[in-house]
Amino acid sequence: MPRLSQADLSNLNHNFEERTPEELIQWAWLTFGEKLAALSAMQESGNVICHMIHRLNLDIPVLFVDTGVMFQETLATRDRLAAEYKLNFRTLQPEQSMEEQTEQYGVLYLSPEGQEKCCHMRKVEPLQSVAGEYQAIISSLRRADGGRRGNNPILTLDVEMNSLRINPLANFSNEQMQAYIEEHRVITNPLHKQGYATISCNRCTTPVMPGEPKRAGRWRHLGPWSMYCGINPTDMQDPTHNYIELPQDAINRILGIENDFMI
Repeated sequence: MPRLSQADLSNLNHNFEERTPEELIQWAWLTFGEKLAALSAMQESGNVICHMIHRLNLDIPVLFVDTGVMFQETLATRDRLAAEYKLNFRTLQPEQSMEEQTEQYGVLYLSPEGQEKCCHMRKVEPLQSVAGEYQAIISSLRRADGGRRGNNPILTLDVEMNSLRINPLANFSNEQMQAYIEEHRVITNPLHKQGYATISCNRCTTPVMPGEPKRAGRWRHLGPWSMYCGINPTDMQDPTHNYIELPQDAINRILGIENDFMI
């Protein structure tokens, strides 16, 4: 099977820096069609992506990982987006309930090692259950989030999913994000107004105090060394030497070798 490396995407990433998120989403749709999905955790950036898909009237399924211990507000946000934006959400769930997992392994999220295992079982594995179904996944990572995301490329590789990750909001500033949300009255998770800067499982997510880093509310009880769950590959590893395997026609479309739509 032909391989696509991060180096192969260098020129495309450079050219895409001047494109709008909507243009990038359209490129993804025209390049991948039914082999394209989006991914949202019902946070602001993911909801902006959902609104853009709705606004562009594109039939792109949205993957949502329900860990079984999500806030009710998060589930209600998903349901509102589905109803009001007419989006097709595909909810993915772990094999075990939290009760079953705790009975077998104990309370994992009380230690850094356990947190990593818990996140992998409840977030990463459900997403990996659809590996091979999609050649590309639209994510919502932004460089403005800082940390390991500070240099996140627009196009990167997800080796475990064997797919291209597309981050249309990579260079979207905080000011641009808020302006878009206000202008289009984007549906957002009500927990954001309660001090939650980022939102995930109800066991390990807390509000942040003024002046704290944005991700201080994630795994607060474990200290600053636990900041990422692993569902976004560039949070965990340097993609420079990675590659994925795709059909040659898909690689040709990505690189613009056989594509009538060039942006």
